[in-house]
Amino acid sequence: MDLTQIQNPAFLKDMSVSEMNELAAEIRSFLIENISRTGGHLASNLGVVELTIALHYVFDSPKDKIFFDVGHQCYVHKILTGRAGDFSRLRQFGGISGFQKRIESEHDVWEAGHSSTSLSAALGMAVARDLRGQNFEVVPVIGDGAVGGGMSFEALNQIGAEQRKMIIIFNDNNMSISNNVGGMSKSLARLRSAKSYNDLKTTMKHSLNRNEFGKVMYQGMKNIKDAVRDSVIESGIFGEFNLDYMGPVDGHNLRDLIRVMTVAKEHDGPVIIHAITQKGRGYSFCEKDRKGFWHGVGPFDVNTGRQLHETPEGYASWSALIADTLEEIAGKDQNVIALTPAMINGSALNHFFAKYPDRSFDCGIAEEHTATFAAGLAISGMRPFISVYSSFLQRAYDQINHDICRMDLPVVIGIDRAGLVGDDGDTHHGVFDITILKPLPNIIIGQPKDAREAVRMMNTAFAQKHPFAIRYPRGEVRVNPETSHELLKIGSWTVFNDRPDNQAAVLTYGPDVDRIVHKCEVNNLPVTVVNCRFFKPIDSECLERLAERNIPVIVYETDMKEGGLSTSVAEYYCDRKIRADVIRMGIGDHFVEHGSVSLLKRNEHLDMNSLFDVINTFLVRTI
Repeated sequence: MDLTQIQNPAFLKDMSVSEMNELAAEIRSFLIENISRTGGHLASNLGVVELTIALHYVFDSPKDKIFFDVGHQCYVHKILTGRAGDFSRLRQFGGISGFQKRIESEHDVWEAGHSSTSLSAALGMAVARDLRGQNFEVVPVIGDGAVGGGMSFEALNQIGAEQRKMIIIFNDNNMSISNNVGGMSKSLARLRSAKSYNDLKTTMKHSLNRNEFGKVMYQGMKNIKDAVRDSVIESGIFGEFNLDYMGPVDGHNLRDLIRVMTVAKEHDGPVIIHAITQKGRGYSFCEKDRKGFWHGVGPFDVNTGRQLHETPEGYASWSALIADTLEEIAGKDQNVIALTPAMINGSALNHFFAKYPDRSFDCGIAEEHTATFAAGLAISGMRPFISVYSSFLQRAYDQINHDICRMDLPVVIGIDRAGLVGDDGDTHHGVFDITILKPLPNIIIGQPKDAREAVRMMNTAFAQKHPFAIRYPRGEVRVNPETSHELLKIGSWTVFNDRPDNQAAVLTYGPDVDRIVHKCEVNNLPVTVVNCRFFKPIDSECLERLAERNIPVIVYETDMKEGGLSTSVAEYYCDRKIRADVIRMGIGDHFVEHGSVSLLKRNEHLDMNSLFDVINTFLVRTI
């Protein structure tokens, strides 16, 4: 079958189970081939092929609301809703997103790049449907990792109380939550999903409800059924939330999936379908993966599984550099503890966790809990380090504010993937953390420009007693063998290419510092470059010296302009009535879509050429 000819899922209604199994095999091959060229979330999508086909066979999208938590496992959904022809530009600028996007298709009814939002959204849709007298199914698909997030539990609590009709697909790939297995459980699951049993319950209800005696009899039988259900079938956590449960069912058996989903459509209130799936099914390298390596990948060789991008000699990822430095510090201080919300591999903490198992904690997809857990450790004399992606840090804002900063606790926060991250797009760009954290009292915020400065900043963070956030980008950094452990003066900036007759100054931070310095030196440009390695506190002495020279101050940042470094600079001059010509370059008041970082910077007019175009307007001699 030519998958690029699919326009909508309606064609599935006319297919046999055998034909759908053939389709599933074709989709797997398509995914492997295409993702090997573009990169993307491979293992998670290979695991939901049959599940997604069954969903679109039983339900009627977009009338019925089918959506995925987190959303990165929506590739099969995109194929079945007419977007297979766009996969050559998956996660590329101007191409389709790796997550559900409402602008792409009417079949994408919800958007998320963060975990555990689907159940709250589903309840909102169900309540709105009932209040408006509409008739459609609400079908969120949530994985065993996402269902453990705190927000999911909050939603389940209200879903159980509201008893609105919805069908929750619990996609359990056996990665975190224990399986509900055993002969009795499987037998009862088959009985409850059997059409004859469902027809019997429906017939009994209609027949016995015709008179008062029948109603009493039906209620008594229902109470017996509920007692059996509560003691045997729903002994797990879903029963505690007053949710009916169906399963477990083989998430790769189309016949069983279709049968159980069809029965669930007749259910009156909220019901859980527990589907057991295999992450990475159909591709041996994914199936054997136990560390999450194949969850999200770059381009790779299909036959060997070898990643096409390799870290150059002498370089390491920023994540690995920070993790290695943390390990070194922990070797000297028994109070140092590492915490991460389900990002051991992404944050390169594998070796730390192996070396210090008693001082390592994976908190699951629970950023809020992680932050307050760290606060509890810190107030008890420990020195916790939280490793968290910038875009996920947003979810713990209140805890960082209320539990860490308010009590001025010495928690060190490693903000991984800071800045534009590229292909994952607007839900994952780490461009808000400076703006979010800067107003909080007591916190210190910094970003090193290179490996040497990163090691010094990490040691500085653990040598002081206040909340300390260190940002570092996605990507690689040259490792400096002459690493220094000398502490930094907190709030200090450093100046490069500084001459008395310079005609402009550029204030920036991170890896861009060395790039700008190099270009200025190579072209002998009269431009002072300032490494603003601390966002809070800022170097007031440096700012005043620049103002005295009466030269334009160009603040260049590849994060949000509002509330960022340029805001601090402008506020400092304004509050002290210091005259200064401040030119601000940064991301404007909008979300940035997906695409390569270099292309996104050009699109935002934040690439090096754009910066030097601005610089040249202030120079007598230009390049």
